[in-house]
Amino acid sequence: MQRRDVLSLAGAAALAPFAKPALAQQAWPSGPGRIIVPFAAGGPTDVPARLLADEKSKFLPSRLVVENRTGSGVVIGTDLVSKAPKDGLTILYTTIAHACLRALFDRLPFDPVADFTPIAYIGQIPMIMLVNKDLPARNLPELIDLLRKNPGKYDYASSGNGGAVHLASELFLHMAGGLKANHIPFRGSSAAMPEVLSGRIPIMLDVAAAALPYMQRGELRALAISTRERMPYARDLPTFIEGGVAGYEAYTWHMALVPAGTPAATVRAINAAYNRALSQESVKNRLADMTMDVTTNSTPESTARFLASEMAKWEPIIRAAGIKPN
Repeated sequence: MQRRDVLSLAGAAALAPFAKPALAQQAWPSGPGRIIVPFAAGGPTDVPARLLADEKSKFLPSRLVVENRTGSGVVIGTDLVSKAPKDGLTILYTTIAHACLRALFDRLPFDPVADFTPIAYIGQIPMIMLVNKDLPARNLPELIDLLRKNPGKYDYASSGNGGAVHLASELFLHMAGGLKANHIPFRGSSAAMPEVLSGRIPIMLDVAAAALPYMQRGELRALAISTRERMPYARDLPTFIEGGVAGYEAYTWHMALVPAGTPAATVRAINAAYNRALSQESVKNRLADMTMDVTTNSTPESTARFLASEMAKWEPIIRAAGIKPN
């Protein structure tokens, strides 16, 4: 069978679970679809990507295979998708990193906007501000006051230079009044955490899923969560907004994109498949356990608008802070 536009009938397969198997097979191009994850296997991006691939494979006529393509941050895997055939068989599953590429890299082998079509917004994961218990700051206003009175004295850790945690930390410092603190990047939050627990680096903003256990065990003091409203899994934890940083919100998020020029019917079909997978209670519960707030009704248009807004938000922060990739 020749490859062809994905699939007005594949869209029907995504939207109509009781379509006849023979029709579904005719609708899907030959060979399995690929989901390219430009992050390491087993990590916080890879796990949801595989969960959704497995769920979508239940109602599509051929299996979706996840491939991890790392290197130069997310550049290698993202470039692979930008140059893939425009048939819907190669999907990029990525994060906020995509919104930061233009500001982080002076030269890229692709254009993060012109070479891609956003197809589905998966969900967002908030962050929690943690401090060592010996730091003399028991709440966010006290931390802000401490940093204001001691510019450049204190260090903060992140899970990597130019990553979501680093960017959200810089946004906090900026929005809290131009505070000065020293950034110490690590290769992942698990590498940074021993330094924070020891007090050698007293401050770290981390994604909620990673931060919650330290907060719940009382090993670190949690000061604020980066959502607009308090979250059910941490009802006693105030938001940054409550702590005096007006308008502060920061998340890492997940999104699916395909090469630009992929037919509109194909894009709609893949969007419908993601929305259907995300609507399954088992999937929502698994992702909620990862502190992800799932979106089940995104459209290609709303996803593109969100990506544009995130680029407009983060690119000035990256340039003002002089952030460059490791």
